[in-house]
Amino acid sequence: MNFCSNCGNPVQLTIPEDDDRKRFCCNHCGMIHYQNPRLVVGAIPEWQDRILLCRRDIEPQRGLWTLPAGYLENGESVEDGARRETREETKAEIIDLSPYFLADLVPINQLYLIFRCQLARPEFAITRESSELRLFREEEIPWDEIAFQVIRVTLQKYFSDRAAGTFPFRNEVVRIALNCPAEPAP
Repeated sequence: MNFCSNCGNPVQLTIPEDDDRKRFCCNHCGMIHYQNPRLVVGAIPEWQDRILLCRRDIEPQRGLWTLPAGYLENGESVEDGARRETREETKAEIIDLSPYFLADLVPINQLYLIFRCQLARPEFAITRESSELRLFREEEIPWDEIAFQVIRVTLQKYFSDRAAGTFPFRNEVVRIALNCPAEPAP
């Protein structure tokens, strides 16, 4: 950050009084610019014993498979964000959303909130963000072509929980390599 979004003057990276870490501060208007983790919301759209995956048609990880997910927008609830992202990537409608997995990706300052849900109908279509869509049974998942580590972990936990017949809410840190591409972009 170079300039204050409040007044347009240059900012300095400094530790504000009574704080414990460096922040971008404007000496002109006194604004402190806090930078916080980004929230990604997504869905595991279920239809009978299958789940819907998207083959990405955008970077990063173009051509690989993922769950529909993306950044939460200001002014929307997490459920509305998961519905919007699913529509944007699959043109599908989802219902019966239930929070399932909160993943902390500490090295890249992201949080993922993934919902289990049902497809309202088994109807979906490619979009500018997805070149292919498919309902997969567990044994058909293209594990070597999953776009992001957090999605791989989510799917592994999902299928393990499904086999056990219970879906507890999960919250954990997901370890990712720092040299990997950023997680899904909006």
